[in-house]
Amino acid sequence: MNLRILSREELKTLYETELRFVFPPEELKSLASMERMMADGRYDPLVLEDGGETLGYAMMWLDRERRGALLDYLGVLRGRRNSGLGSRLLALLEERYPEIFCESEAPDAGAPGEEGLRRRRLAFYERNGFRRLGYDCAMFGVHYQALYRGPEKDDGRILERHQRVYRDHFSAEQMERFIQLPLKEGEPVRPRLRWREEETV
Repeated sequence: MNLRILSREELKTLYETELRFVFPPEELKSLASMERMMADGRYDPLVLEDGGETLGYAMMWLDRERRGALLDYLGVLRGRRNSGLGSRLLALLEERYPEIFCESEAPDAGAPGEEGLRRRRLAFYERNGFRRLGYDCAMFGVHYQALYRGPEKDDGRILERHQRVYRDHFSAEQMERFIQLPLKEGEPVRPRLRWREEETV
């Protein structure tokens, strides 16, 4: 198995046939946003392949220096789930990026009936070498638990690098409107919005 970076046309196909059906609108970037960051060298759309067959994907959002890698979207294609491919994907990502940030929806976020699913996602990342950081975050009104996989032990330095991924993309106005990083203790999560940074770019 190997990871391969997609072309723009391949990214468009994956977006239209998979991502749009898997991720809710408030959690999914626009294709145009992904393409802009890809053109700037700050977005790696990767697929997991075996013998030319696509099995899964990982969208990696990078800061301008390509040092901080945020796991933007991770998935195994429908029909191939629950077979260990997600863990294999994360292992290959670790070979490519020495430090990976992750944001997994917090257990108390969203519909109460899906709390178990959110807890299972967090447990999946922890089984695969991620640790929960000492802060949460909220993006466009969605509450996430922050996780990290890498050698750094100081959560403060990790937070600075995590913030840099967003600050390298968003203006100060957009950061104020859309991004709560960190989400301070007792701070309410802002109302949910679609991912729509194009409005103020």
